[in-house]
Amino acid sequence: MWQLGVLIPLLGAGALRVTQEPAELRVAAGDTVALQCQVEVAEGEVLLRMEWLRHGGLGRSVPPPAPQAPPLSPPLCAPRGARLAWHPPRATLSLPQVRSSDSGRYLCRVTLEI
Repeated sequence: MWQLGVLIPLLGAGALRVTQEPAELRVAAGDTVALQCQVEVAEGEVLLRMEWLRHGGLGRSVPPPAPQAPPLSPPLCAPRGARLAWHPPRATLSLPQVRSSDSGRYLCRVTLEI
């Protein structure tokens, strides 16, 4: 069980809409998998916490990146080589060279920070 997350400043407050794709995915061992989460907010400026969870488990979150920082490094409890990229309004979790031990349900969880 692990968790990978980041704080994201976003324009928008009020209504929050999160879409995760693909809904289901079957891959072969050794493939690279990209899971996407799109976040839309209505108006204003907000700070969101975005986390990817596997099997609904708990783990550590990645601290927010500094401006102009290199790509986020996954926490120790994330699968080896996992990468989180943020290109508003979409976040992508990439899992290179998946193994059978990487199988399971992955959930993109977004919460509003106040």
